[in-house]
Amino acid sequence: MADTTRIFNTGARSFPGFSLIESDGGIDCYEMDSNGLQVLLCPQGEARVATVMITYRVGSRHERQGETGATHFLEHMMFKGTERFSKKSGKTIFNVLQAQGARVNATTWNDRTNYYELLPEGHLDLALEIEADRMRNLALDPEEVESERTVILNEFDRGENQPIRKLYHALWSTAFEAHTYHHPTIGWRQDIENITVKGLRSFYDRFYWPNNATLSVIGGFDPDTVMASITKQFGPIPRGEVAPEAGILEPEQIGERRTTIRMQGGMPAVIMGFKSPAATDESVIPLHMAGMLLGSGRSSRLYRRLVDGGMATAVSSSASSFKDPGLFTVMAMLTPTADLEEVETIIAEELERIRASEATSDELERALAKLEAETLYVRDGSFSMASQLNEAIAAGDWKLLTRFLDAARAVTPAQIMTAAQKTFDEDRMTVAVYRPKEVLVEAG
Repeated sequence: MADTTRIFNTGARSFPGFSLIESDGGIDCYEMDSNGLQVLLCPQGEARVATVMITYRVGSRHERQGETGATHFLEHMMFKGTERFSKKSGKTIFNVLQAQGARVNATTWNDRTNYYELLPEGHLDLALEIEADRMRNLALDPEEVESERTVILNEFDRGENQPIRKLYHALWSTAFEAHTYHHPTIGWRQDIENITVKGLRSFYDRFYWPNNATLSVIGGFDPDTVMASITKQFGPIPRGEVAPEAGILEPEQIGERRTTIRMQGGMPAVIMGFKSPAATDESVIPLHMAGMLLGSGRSSRLYRRLVDGGMATAVSSSASSFKDPGLFTVMAMLTPTADLEEVETIIAEELERIRASEATSDELERALAKLEAETLYVRDGSFSMASQLNEAIAAGDWKLLTRFLDAARAVTPAQIMTAAQKTFDEDRMTVAVYRPKEVLVEAG
């Protein structure tokens, strides 16, 4: 029989050089005393495979005018490495880790950037060594910067050819005028073209510090061994002066806003967005449930009216879970013969209905059952768990993940209606429409 004691029973253990902050949902939160690095340990399962993830609390939200895309650019450059791990040293980060069977990548979003490795337990120290090294020792070789600039501009151009991606960018840039959620995560083309090595270095030095990061280790591992390795690799890094939060306030929206995208390809689509609260606000969970009722699954209200009614091929609705107030969005992908105005009218009717009357207990039970299944599915495995934990960290509290389902189960129909009344306001609505251009074919 396998010895699982060391896998599951971390409890409120103490480790030299760390302060135990809190424990919740099988996750223990520590802070490194010397530099403020937050560490989350989540022993999970018997397989001796684990995910190492470091989440930096920096995203496109932190970018100043003229440096949009800097977060994403740096994400690319972090894989170009340091003096120890680089093409010039003959040991690139990808090659070194993948030689040990690791799955390696990174992502950038509004509020955070994360880097992760899924690999056998015996190589966790290597992943930790690399993450600690590139936290403060990024090379930013000018030739590599120019090479990667071309890659990122190609990525930008590919996105410009994707109608729905452009539609989402148009929605957010129209809905937000002052707040940096206005900018696409990849940045604007002019800023990508013009940012310098000095500019990237400045951005890196503002945010890449242990006291602006959370290191998560999830899966099958020995906590004593992992914490000793974290101490060895990250302990020598000093606490840094992290750039203060910008504190940008979006002016109150008064009146509906509209934007239209026209290009060739794809089918018509519409997205309605309503200003919604930050992830830690108490009304966000009721809004999540409203999203389930409106547009999640075949039994949802908009699916029955639009998809079953032959006017849409797909519908969705959800509340953003960001550090600052974002958007609750409702999207419909239309069929070729659908009337856009009719679709908008139906969506408006369903939004008003959820504002005006409480959902039935049967309807809420179905939505909750679907939400539970989806949530448990995406938390299956250390990598999936890390991905969800990453978003909670970015939103401001990792316990948003561990307490999500319990909070959803406690939501009442009255709370959903109240949240809908506060959110689904026409004066706080932005509508983005995609209308494909007709392709003219000359007679032969």
